[in-house]
Amino acid sequence: HSIHGRAPAIATGLSVTRPDLSVWVVTGDGDALSIGGNHLIHALRRNVNLKILLFNNRIYGLTKGQYSPTSETGKITKSTPAGSADAPFNPLSLALGAEATFVARTIDSDRKHLQSVLRAAAQHQGSAFVEIYQNCNIFNDGAFEQLKQPDTRDDYLIPLEHGQPITFGHNGQHCIVHPPRGFGLEVRDTATTPADDIVIHDTTITDPAYAFALSRLPGPDLRNTPIGVFRQTHRPSYDNLVQQQLTTAKATTTHTPEQQLTALLATGDTWTIS
Repeated sequence: HSIHGRAPAIATGLSVTRPDLSVWVVTGDGDALSIGGNHLIHALRRNVNLKILLFNNRIYGLTKGQYSPTSETGKITKSTPAGSADAPFNPLSLALGAEATFVARTIDSDRKHLQSVLRAAAQHQGSAFVEIYQNCNIFNDGAFEQLKQPDTRDDYLIPLEHGQPITFGHNGQHCIVHPPRGFGLEVRDTATTPADDIVIHDTTITDPAYAFALSRLPGPDLRNTPIGVFRQTHRPSYDNLVQQQLTTAKATTTHTPEQQLTALLATGDTWTIS
C-alpha cells in the first residue's frame, strides 16, 4: 500500500531488494494514469519485475464519481457537468509505448479468461501490465455491458490466442488483416478474405508496433475490442541488472558494507556540528 499513484515506486524498491517475492501492484485508471502516470511508465520502461493490474472502470470510484483519464469524451460527471472535454487514455497503448514486455487485457466477469491472463502474467519475468475492465455499479454502471451480454459479446470481443488466426463473431464471420496500404490493422469479412491474409496472432514480436495496432482497434462504442495477451517478449529485468551490479561490486572490494558506508560519509566536504 502507498499514497495515491505511487505504488509502482514502492513496489520497485521491494522487487529489487526482495527478489524472492512475487510483487503485484493493484491500481485503477485514476491513480495509475493521472497522479501516478510518471511512476507507471518508468516502471514499465525499466522492465521491473512487477505485475501491475489496472482496474479500468472509466470513472473515479473511491472519490465518488469524478471523470478519470479513461472516461469518454463528453462524459457527464460531478466534475464535468457540461461533459468532459478530454480525450481519454488508451491504457494498453500507453503501456506498449513504454515498451512493457507483457501487456494484456481481460474482463472482471469472465473468470476463466481472467485466471488464464493472470497466470500468464505471474509466470512472466519482467514488467507485466494487465488492464481489467471492471464495472463500477455505483458511479458508472454498465460501462462495459456490451462486452458481457451473451447476445452482443461475440460480435464486440476479439479473442487473442498466440499462433492462431484472429477471427471473431458468433460464427467467426469477422477477421483481422493488414490493410493493403498504410499502417495498422483492420476488420474484414472472413468469408471474402483469403485465409493467408488473416493475421496470425504473435505475442513474441519484439517491435511493439503490431501489438500497438491491435490496441487501436476498438471504436468509441467498444466494438472490436481485443482481449488476451497482446505482447509477451523477453529482455533483462531491472531487478536482475541491479543484482548483477551489486554482485560485481561486492566481488571487487575487500571492505565490508559498513566500512564502505563509513568511508563514503567521510569523503569530500564534511561538517562537524557542535
